[in-house]
Amino acid sequence: MGALQIPAITEVPYHPPPLQHLTQENNLANSNLSYKAILELLNQKCTNSFENLKQTHALILKTGYFQDHYIAGSLLKCYANPQFGTLPNLLRVLEQIPDPNVFVWNFAIKGCLDLKHPSSAISMYFQMVISGSKPNKYTYPQLLKACTFERALEQGLQVHNHIVKNGLNDDRHIISAGIQMYASLGRLKEARNLLDSNGILKDTICCNAMIDGYLKSGEVEASRELFGIMQEKSVGSWNTMISGLCGNGMVLEAKNYFDEVPVKDDVTWSAMIDGYNKNGYFKEALEVFGQMQREEIELSKFVLSSALAVCANIGALDQGKWIHAYIRRKKMTLDEILGTSLVDMYAKCGRLDLAWGVFEKIKKREETFCWNAMIGGLAMHGRAKDAIELFLKMQWHNVKPNEITFVSLLNACAHAGFVHEGLKFFVNMKQKYEIEPKVEHYGCVVNLLAKAGYFDEAENLIATMPMKANSAVWGALLGACRVHGNIELGERVGEILLDLEPENSGRYTLISNIYAKAGKWDRVEKLRVLMKERGVKTIVGRSMIDLKGVVHEFKVGDTSHPRSKDIYSFLEKLIEEIEVKGDHQPNTSEVLFDISEEEKETSLKYHSEKLAIAFGILSTEAGDTIRIVKNLRVCEDCHSAAKIISRVYDREIIVRDRVRYHHFRRGQCSCKDFW
Repeated sequence: MGALQIPAITEVPYHPPPLQHLTQENNLANSNLSYKAILELLNQKCTNSFENLKQTHALILKTGYFQDHYIAGSLLKCYANPQFGTLPNLLRVLEQIPDPNVFVWNFAIKGCLDLKHPSSAISMYFQMVISGSKPNKYTYPQLLKACTFERALEQGLQVHNHIVKNGLNDDRHIISAGIQMYASLGRLKEARNLLDSNGILKDTICCNAMIDGYLKSGEVEASRELFGIMQEKSVGSWNTMISGLCGNGMVLEAKNYFDEVPVKDDVTWSAMIDGYNKNGYFKEALEVFGQMQREEIELSKFVLSSALAVCANIGALDQGKWIHAYIRRKKMTLDEILGTSLVDMYAKCGRLDLAWGVFEKIKKREETFCWNAMIGGLAMHGRAKDAIELFLKMQWHNVKPNEITFVSLLNACAHAGFVHEGLKFFVNMKQKYEIEPKVEHYGCVVNLLAKAGYFDEAENLIATMPMKANSAVWGALLGACRVHGNIELGERVGEILLDLEPENSGRYTLISNIYAKAGKWDRVEKLRVLMKERGVKTIVGRSMIDLKGVVHEFKVGDTSHPRSKDIYSFLEKLIEEIEVKGDHQPNTSEVLFDISEEEKETSLKYHSEKLAIAFGILSTEAGDTIRIVKNLRVCEDCHSAAKIISRVYDREIIVRDRVRYHHFRRGQCSCKDFW
């Protein structure tokens, strides 16, 4: 690895303004600003204000304190603040520091890492070595982390050799970072050798790092064995096992470990709730949260954030509101973590008004993820203009957008059909914001173009992508083929997708929909035979509705609900009423069986969305909003029916499907039939 190439720079990142109270004669000795005062300015006034930082930098230069390595390092640390720091500015300041010592170099390496430039952190280290400055024990944990992020095994091996040569190979923090590096790079043998050669099985931190490495590599049995022989187990050891097992889809085994934890902490509860949530066990996640309440355990912001994520996934608005009330009752600070979780929950439960109200009350909105949650919420609801306006406001507040920001913006434009605006954001990502588009951004643009009918342009974009198109990109193109009835292209794209994802039942269903809509039943049958040969099973459509804190789930033709008889009886009446008053004609083109029209209509009648809507109307007061969460895309017949139901019954119906939100009001949908 060569030395870091720092451009020759003769100026600091700005021109210091003239200071009236400081003149040529004012030297360090008679300055009114003490060493302690300068440090206080850096540590208290410059952490969230670039203007304050520039002024303090000017003071440091005028007073001569820049010669002090501790102050210079602290200044460097401020320029590494991700809120307003940039790598060029960091390098310019470093260039001005005379003979930087290890303290300064350590801040520079950590600064590169904080600014998400791990390769620069690695280069910075080798520049440090060339300069003759000797690394210490604080240098290497950050450096090994940089090698991990950069997946730089060769450089990581060199760094490991340096650690040994410098006699620091027995430091537990360095060993832990080394284990994490080797494990994350798939070198489990080297990671375990590092653990065993130092005889530190009794060191909990290093053992936890090794267990984490095993679990992230899918070596579950090895993690169990090491956990079993650990001389001392901390609560962190148990938490690592619980999180890791959940990450491997072994939720039931994780629950067994959870039940055995001697003393649980906040992370333990959060890990179990998160594990259930990410594996689709939403009811079980809320049961764990309920257990905490029954045991009268104080609910931390991390636990509450985990519970809010569950509420967001299943549309449990009442439970989410209870958590919000708990936060207010306990007078908890609405920081970015809690605030963002509430914004996300309300947005995904269809209450953008409440999401916006929380967003406006968050005390500090300095982190990008906080803005992303609100922009993403607006995007999901098809509020493209509002999402773009908030993005502009975000920049006015000097908050840097990231990759996720642009995914939300591009999705917003795709939902609204804003082709020109979306393409402009895509181009500006790299040119203006220096963010390299990834495959997910290309997928969004393909979706944007194809949905608007620009199939040639979408195909050209796929052909010129700097990376290979994945299934999500081709899936976006296939979805647009369904919308526009482009059978020829749909068939060609479908073949590509079935090669890429032969076990994804959703692809077969979408291709079948295209064929069925065109009346090509022979091709539908061929797909059904292919699915059977490959052992592919379709995903069951499920619709959930939250009423008074209880989540009710429905499947097509489901009769397991306690009120099934009433629901089906009312649904029959509802269908008859919308056919008479709303002229609803069942859309049988999406029924994937070559059966009689009457049988097709019966099949459509009992879709899960219709059962949930019928139950919602039956169980609520006139005028109440009905909120449904669907795990799959809403079919065209249910979409058409929901529009008419909203008019005939004078109800607002909000349906969140796999693609977007649909707000049905007075016979119209917010998507304008563009989904």
